[in-house]
Amino acid sequence: MRSLPFASLALATVLVLSSSPLRAADNPPKDATKAATDAGNKDKAADDQPIPPERTVVTKHSVRIGGRTVNYTATAGTLLIRDDKGKPTVSFFYVAYTADGGKNSKRPVTFFYNGGPGSSSMWLHMGSYCPVRVANDGDQPIPPAPYHFVPNEFSLLDKSDLVFIDAPGTGYSQLVGKTEGKDVWGVDQDADAFTRMITRYVSLNGRWNAPKFLFGESYGTTRSAVLVKSLQDKGMEFNGVVLMSSILDFSVAAPGIDHGYIVNLPTEAAIAWYHDKVPNKPADIGTFLAEVRRFAAGDYTLALAKGDAIEPAEADRIAHQMSRYLGLSPQYIKEANLRVGPSRFRKELLRDQRLTVGRLDGRFQGIDPDAAGETPDGDTASDAITGAYVASFNQYAATELKFTEEHPYLPNNYGAIGMNWDWKRKKNGGWLQATYVGDDLGDAMRRNPHLKVFSANGYYDLATPFYATEFDLSHLGLEPAQRKNITFGFYPSGHMIYIDQRSLEQSKADLARFYDDAAP
Repeated sequence: MRSLPFASLALATVLVLSSSPLRAADNPPKDATKAATDAGNKDKAADDQPIPPERTVVTKHSVRIGGRTVNYTATAGTLLIRDDKGKPTVSFFYVAYTADGGKNSKRPVTFFYNGGPGSSSMWLHMGSYCPVRVANDGDQPIPPAPYHFVPNEFSLLDKSDLVFIDAPGTGYSQLVGKTEGKDVWGVDQDADAFTRMITRYVSLNGRWNAPKFLFGESYGTTRSAVLVKSLQDKGMEFNGVVLMSSILDFSVAAPGIDHGYIVNLPTEAAIAWYHDKVPNKPADIGTFLAEVRRFAAGDYTLALAKGDAIEPAEADRIAHQMSRYLGLSPQYIKEANLRVGPSRFRKELLRDQRLTVGRLDGRFQGIDPDAAGETPDGDTASDAITGAYVASFNQYAATELKFTEEHPYLPNNYGAIGMNWDWKRKKNGGWLQATYVGDDLGDAMRRNPHLKVFSANGYYDLATPFYATEFDLSHLGLEPAQRKNITFGFYPSGHMIYIDQRSLEQSKADLARFYDDAAP
């Protein structure tokens, strides 16, 4: 969540747990910590930003998952990464959850992160498969404080150890030394920083022989596509990549590109279906959306390809068909030239009730001061849960993880990071302005024929529409054997699939099967 202002930013520039602090079982070796501290003291006078010493705080907990108790260790800490010259660049904040009593060196480990760019990983950390989660209420705004974080019976800790990482400049992760934003805030720069962080974590904690997974949400899926290739190029192969609410191609919403309207159509139809705006509403959403997909890929695509040359009779026919799917008037659709983008749709669908619908999750309803406006004033889905997540993480970190810092935890840092993100990529001898990372993922899958990918999608997500993800993952240039390594999950939720408990339960079951297949 808040993990995705990038569609506008990029495209505008294109339980109660008893716990006690313990000495870290997987602390960095004393000499490594001392070296980092000494380096920080020596360089502090010359460098622009302080270099904090690495530290860890370890606590012990337990959680019930699938009817059995899992005892685990939570390690909240920081790791310094360095550039090729040995200079410290970033102090990464992470929280690792490791199951007790097993052979950790061979137990799967999964690295989690949100996106933005400019978002911490608080959303995945406090909402998804961590041993605790914020108590959500489906498609209803979370009531004001006191908020509740509860034991998570749908945690993935029974399948894998879990490491949640905040991106540089978010959460408690800081730029250090002479590092500037331009050094780490960009598609390739970001992947390089995460490559160094994950490599260091794996080395310090003896996890080279462990099955390994990446788990990204939103822009985190973009990161995963680049990161898995980067890590595998350096000799660290992965068993699986989980893409939750994906975006692999940022040209999808560029002006003048009809593809964006095509891939958004099924999600708009799903939201209309949810709000009972579809005439003669089918009982089953899956059957309904299969029909909408066929229309989007066929008649709708051909109609838009004709541009201004489309005949009035055909435009009228297409508009009436769209009206049956979207619950909007044929006249409105024709006035929009058959191209109803997400913002217009969110404003128009419930206009007769003076309501809007959410972008990150179209189930949520909002109120604008001007019901006659063209687009919504904000995102009611984001507003519905942000306060609960921010408060819950700060409370949880301080009271359960026993980790605090002098500087505040930054749940997001969009102003500094998102607006200064470097979207250019050096590929094939030239610079690409519109970011596309599908080829990175495809290359990683071809080079590692055992690499498996799970794509998790919310039906009501207008930020990263599921049909766009289906399209992108079917265009990776894979042979049939590699294509079989991609599986999908679709859930009656939005961008943050896990805020809906039914979807969280379903997705955990799907992920359990995925992990069993990728790391038997």
